[in-house]
Amino acid sequence: MLILRLLVVLVAIGGVASYFAYLFTGRAAYMRVAKNLARFALVAVLVFFALLLLERVLIPVF
Repeated sequence: MLILRLLVVLVAIGGVASYFAYLFTGRAAYMRVAKNLARFALVAVLVFFALLLLERVLIPVF
């Protein structure tokens, strides 16, 4: 779980850095990278919350 949290934070930092690089340079490649990282971050956050929900459901059973 700690690794997943770290992954989400690193992806978010990379996305923000890429977006600022796009703002300063105007190169579309940076915006494309930021969009891809945002998509990946969304999937990682959904997996994180799914695991939290799964823990809440399964832990009381055991």
